[in-house]
Amino acid sequence: MSEDFSKSFLTEGIMVTLQLIGGKWKPIILYILLNEGTKRFGELRRMLPSITQGMLTSQLRELEQDGLIIRQVYQEIPPKVEYFVSEHGQTLSKVLGDMCEWGFHHMEYKKIGTPNR
Repeated sequence: MSEDFSKSFLTEGIMVTLQLIGGKWKPIILYILLNEGTKRFGELRRMLPSITQGMLTSQLRELEQDGLIIRQVYQEIPPKVEYFVSEHGQTLSKVLGDMCEWGFHHMEYKKIGTPNR
């Protein structure tokens, strides 16, 4: 009678969202691209100094495969590649903005020191 909650219809949407943007780097990459606009790989790397080159490459590929960002390659020498949020990825703007706002509220909550319940 007890259904596995992680497979419940009620949680399916959040599970898909977490699968697509979960982890340490994807939300930050998306947030940067949404708020700062189109970026080249090197620009993203400088904005995220603690990410490895391989991890950034991997995260960008996954975001592109999931249709959340677009990788634009310019046929010039040296090659120029830019990343920007797709139209579908732009629908995450409110979600990521709310996450950021909640994070600031949580930092304040922890600073004030609330009683344990």
